[in-house]
Amino acid sequence: MDMETGRPEGDVTPQRLLQMSWAYVPPLVIASAVRHGLFDALAREPMTAEVLSITTETSARGVRALADLLVGLDVLGRDEAGRYTLRPESEMFLVSGRPAYLGAYFAHLTQLVTPFLELDNPVRTGEPVRTLNEAAMGSVFFHDFVEALFPMNYPGAQVLAGALGLAQSAMPVSVLDMAAGSGVWGIALAQASPQVRVTAVDWPQVLPVAERTVARFGLQDRFSFVPGDVLTASLGGPHHAVILGHILHTEGEARSRALLRRLHEALVPGGTVAIAEFLVDEDRRGPVGSLIFAVNMLVNSATGTTFTMGEITEWLAEAGFVQPRLVPAPGPSPLLLATRA
Repeated sequence: MDMETGRPEGDVTPQRLLQMSWAYVPPLVIASAVRHGLFDALAREPMTAEVLSITTETSARGVRALADLLVGLDVLGRDEAGRYTLRPESEMFLVSGRPAYLGAYFAHLTQLVTPFLELDNPVRTGEPVRTLNEAAMGSVFFHDFVEALFPMNYPGAQVLAGALGLAQSAMPVSVLDMAAGSGVWGIALAQASPQVRVTAVDWPQVLPVAERTVARFGLQDRFSFVPGDVLTASLGGPHHAVILGHILHTEGEARSRALLRRLHEALVPGGTVAIAEFLVDEDRRGPVGSLIFAVNMLVNSATGTTFTMGEITEWLAEAGFVQPRLVPAPGPSPLLLATRA
């Protein structure tokens, strides 16, 4: 800093920090556009702000403000006649009814953002704003949220099915899906082979969502549903594969280590545990998304955070697993697989 002019020295400017100060706006604008049906309306035909406001029963002023920003973000386009149009991303991910629809996720964002307004308290005390890893509060939240996460996890679940070689299996394969949520992981595996049978474990308030989703895919005869907490529910088995789809970050280290030991006993020798997680680098410098999620866990759980591959690999070895390996997957995180010796 130049002490005479008060200006930054050299090429250092505040622009990057100032841009981050508004980073909360785009996802909330997308969420509002989803809730007011803007993308669905534009999927039918391009529209001006005036026509779009009539179609969606909103104000022309409000529509123009949202749509202009979405044009600037390249989420929408605008033709020479001033009509707003969908762009490839919004066409694929923000029109309801499309297979990869993410609109429900964005529409749910306000429930994720609001607790961050109290971030100072968890930073000062280490205590969360709310405890989504506990059934009393978490079951209500996840009952309303897990279905919105289905499109984000389904491609990765299909990759997992391939990594497990399920399509080549000639013998019955028993799969245990822990904290199954919407059932997305078990569904993709069951679709890969008629030999697969899935036991889905989750809180009793959340299981109906998995049951409904499984029924939508016509797989009811290959699923059984077990209510309970991941550390106390009856697991049955032994199983050939166990799935932990974005679970460890909510549990924290102690419960994660206990859970991996429990799952080791639920597997057949040679069975596989598959872990989807927001991994951070060993020096915790990135990826930024995983570091953000650690703050999300500070706000929303008593002991949750994000972990390095080294940390989880150590716990796997402690539990008796061998051959830890990463499998690249589309979606928010890679897959970490390990084998019961």
